[in-house]
Amino acid sequence: MNFDSKILRTVAIVFLVLTPSLFAQCRQVGGSLITNFGGVDSNTTLGPASGDLSGAVAASILGVAPGPNGTTVFTVQHHWVTYSGHAIFFKSAEAVVAPVAPGIFGVVSYNAALNGGTGRFAGASGTLRFTGEADLNAGTIVLRYNGKVCLAAQ
Repeated sequence: MNFDSKILRTVAIVFLVLTPSLFAQCRQVGGSLITNFGGVDSNTTLGPASGDLSGAVAASILGVAPGPNGTTVFTVQHHWVTYSGHAIFFKSAEAVVAPVAPGIFGVVSYNAALNGGTGRFAGASGTLRFTGEADLNAGTIVLRYNGKVCLAAQ
């Protein structure tokens, strides 16, 4: 095998190894969530998701702990199904909230990392950022989401 053949072969191998990541389809997404406590149980919210990831969403509270500077940290597990029936999986996330009135909390920091899914979200990655408010007196949460979703090459 001559020198040119070795270079060509090496380039071909590198291309084949990198092809899935080179052709992953990443795009910005955004929308909103309106959820209520009690749809499943007292520690799980449930409601519709609108926007680019329209469907239904739930978040189960796994833990609650005091955070810095008077904040509260909710550890949650998201459950998301799009209107087309594809599930989106997430790693557990931490929602840091601050009180704005008795029983009402504003989101200080809340990011959720995608961890695959079913159908078109199989192998998906990315991160969603949330802003909004939780009214524990009424048992409601309203959030906006935005971020990047990268779909694996199909």
